[in-house]
Amino acid sequence: MEALRRQALPEDAVRYRLFAAAAAGPGGEALLRRCAELALVRFAPLLASYVWQRQPFRLRYVPRRGDTPAHIGGTTLFGDNVEDEWFIVYLVREITREFPGLAARIDDNDGEFLLIEAADFLPKWLNPENSENRVFFYKGELHIIPLSEASEQDWDLSAACPTIPQALALLSTCSEELLAAEPIRAAVYKRIEGYPEKIQASLHRAHCYLPAGIVAVLRQRPSLVAAAVQAFYLRDPGDLRACRRPFRTFPADQRVMARVTFTRCLYAQLVQQKFVPDRRSGYTLPAPSHPQYRAYELGMKLAHGFEILCSKSGEVAPDAKRNVLSGPLWERFLRSLKEKDYFKGEIEGSVKYLELLHMAEDHFQQSVAVPESSVEVSPGDEILALLQTTSIDLKEFEREAACLPPEDDDSWLDITPDALDEMLKEARNESLPSTNEEEQKYDLETVAESMKAFVSKVSTHEGAEMPWSSDESHVTFDVDSFTKALDRILGADSEELDSDDLDEEEEFDFSDGDDEDLDAGNQRQEQKVSPEELVGSLRAYMNQMDRELAQTNIGKSFTTQKRGVS
Repeated sequence: MEALRRQALPEDAVRYRLFAAAAAGPGGEALLRRCAELALVRFAPLLASYVWQRQPFRLRYVPRRGDTPAHIGGTTLFGDNVEDEWFIVYLVREITREFPGLAARIDDNDGEFLLIEAADFLPKWLNPENSENRVFFYKGELHIIPLSEASEQDWDLSAACPTIPQALALLSTCSEELLAAEPIRAAVYKRIEGYPEKIQASLHRAHCYLPAGIVAVLRQRPSLVAAAVQAFYLRDPGDLRACRRPFRTFPADQRVMARVTFTRCLYAQLVQQKFVPDRRSGYTLPAPSHPQYRAYELGMKLAHGFEILCSKSGEVAPDAKRNVLSGPLWERFLRSLKEKDYFKGEIEGSVKYLELLHMAEDHFQQSVAVPESSVEVSPGDEILALLQTTSIDLKEFEREAACLPPEDDDSWLDITPDALDEMLKEARNESLPSTNEEEQKYDLETVAESMKAFVSKVSTHEGAEMPWSSDESHVTFDVDSFTKALDRILGADSEELDSDDLDEEEEFDFSDGDDEDLDAGNQRQEQKVSPEELVGSLRAYMNQMDRELAQTNIGKSFTTQKRGVS
């Protein structure tokens, strides 16, 4: 059943659900809807400036279904930018901190990906089969619902997962006891540390030589740059049919230089793809040595993406887009932005103020004011609607192009070997200092001293003896356990040969009859030896080896974790 539920989620999607921790009364639906609205308004300054790869973060009311209580939540496609998924983890955690009555679950097609992040620190009883409905964010902290007392005493790892109402009841009554262990929380929190400052660090601003219509559209809806990049990046031969003729929506004859904001993921996708435009499209590139070659190339690729989007759209009437920037909800939303200093002291009506205002309107239309029953408008339909309602002042765009702010440095695209090594170390958790100081001391000091003493030791005709230290522990070797394990490997009949032995025998073909008779005599003699004699001989050999190694430093290398023999 769990596998079927996970298959419902696309490969690049994350699902988040926020429940009322305490049992909701008759007004539970209104309370959840109010929490969703307040949460989106509370975090609007962060969400308005965020550029999503595929879909934005949304909170919708979901009625009760089966054992799943009514809740608010959503599913977001994050595409190739996994940072969108972890930004949502940060948002969900902060929402539960701001609204202590909410408990949140978050998963993707892999299941409990938060546990995957902390896999090195999980308790032994926790596995993918019994982890469903056990991981929650509550009051800003990560909680894990343990096994029931009966299952824990019996060490039943296949115990049934709790239902969400059962988990919520435990969280609301004894949340302190359910707090995840500190190493688990540290591993998850490390993945989301740096937000919200990390949002600005993930953006990249670049100059692009674009048609004036695209510049006007991006002024109104900056987030449409993601849809255009995806349309170009994931294009197929059918999509390019619209680009093998003069562009109908965005012709190349009215282009201006503009500064476009990407995420680093979107910018890398656009830059790294090699593409030569069709001559019939009207888009040509200067020589690669041209100082603005990169801006021409980026603008050409972005224009192809916008043209592909519009080619998939039908005719849209100017009044097809509902005007949602009015009413009490928008007023509360705008007032919250001002209280949070979203406009950063900019004078109302200034260029920077209008840019921030358009971003806020964009977020409000995508995430806050979209009715739950409405059909999502395609990016192409939205672009065409914006073109019919937006004035394009080419002269104004050209004046702004003359004094554009500088673009960001894209040297982060080139990873040096040292940076790669550091990334690999962080991925293997080797960048953290070792907690076992004694082990470090042995590795760096004891081995070096032992090697120095061995080299300086005078050897005889009998060989060199390893230096011995009085503080070394006696090497132990459990002969009975070893022989039992060996019997299990060889089977009950120690005289029986396996297929490998037979294959090895077949490789030797002796033509000398005397040798064959000698081998046959030896085999008959070996068959007369009883299994007890073989085990006794092996035990004596092991005891002798134990005595020889006990007084040497090399014996320390054989002290490994002792495994119990079942």
